[in-house]
Amino acid sequence: MSLGPVMMDLAGTALSQDERRRLCHPLVGGVILFTRNYEGPAQLRALTAEIRALRDPPLVITVDHEGGRVQRFREGFTSLPAAARIGEVHARDRGRGRRLAQAAGYVMAAELLAHGVDMSFAPVLDIGRGVCDVIGDRAFAEDPLVVAELARHYVLGMTQAGMAACGKHFPGHGGVAGDSHTELPVDDRPLSALRAADLIPFARLCPTVLAAVMPAHVLYPQVDAEPAGFSRVWLEDVLRRGQHFSGVIFSDDLSMAGAHGAGDLGARARKALSAGCDVVLACNDPGAIDGLLEALSGYANPLSQARMARLHGRPGHTAGELSENAGYRASRELLASLLPESA
Repeated sequence: MSLGPVMMDLAGTALSQDERRRLCHPLVGGVILFTRNYEGPAQLRALTAEIRALRDPPLVITVDHEGGRVQRFREGFTSLPAAARIGEVHARDRGRGRRLAQAAGYVMAAELLAHGVDMSFAPVLDIGRGVCDVIGDRAFAEDPLVVAELARHYVLGMTQAGMAACGKHFPGHGGVAGDSHTELPVDDRPLSALRAADLIPFARLCPTVLAAVMPAHVLYPQVDAEPAGFSRVWLEDVLRRGQHFSGVIFSDDLSMAGAHGAGDLGARARKALSAGCDVVLACNDPGAIDGLLEALSGYANPLSQARMARLHGRPGHTAGELSENAGYRASRELLASLLPESA
């Protein structure tokens, strides 16, 4: 069975019968986990093992686990620094900042892979202008060249651990004050201004470094009349052709208010897929999943399926082996030495 275009969430720490049924649907391709799905390392390993056993090839298991305030699993996992803290170190000592970024990416990815999670939606490539609270300290820096540099090293750490990387939120959420979880933010800058700043990290990382990209639920009316995640101009013209990106495009969560203008969940999903998304995230509305799957009945995109199959993680160590690995221990020590609060 191939991997479908829907990525769904779960209600609790174990699968319900309805969730098992939905996860076996051919239109489902993956799962995104949240804090509510975690009570401890052993439970997480059992949950991911059960999810993997449902399908062949197994579903792709993901999470938002960037560090700082966006880290879904806490107890039993290393407390990771926010990206902005890494940027602050880099401003004082460029080499130390790069090493910290690589260590953070490696520790994050190694720990998740050892617990059966394939991928974290990271790194954030937004520009930290101090304008957008929902981005805030999730951004590495205000200088797009620094964002690109630190993100490249963060991804290098992820890659060394065996995890693919997803850059977000294309083409940049850092220039608007609105929170797309609760509204549709509007960025009135022209494409030339975005190319000169926000698009730089994506342009530098998309062709060879990123396996996936997640667009923002933000409207850029001087570029297109549709928000980025529903726009063929952004996804096909700018991202695929302009930035030579050949990986997976994930929609951001279609339950967010910034996506509601596209209609009901089924209409949002169809519009996102038609615009160029490979996978649509449908979270926090379990009662709507069956209707979404019905709305997408018959949908198939072999190219998207092939792209998705490349996102499975390659764990280097089990959870028991990880603490004995010299590279992992050194990376954790580096995090602790540079940012004691992250230890």
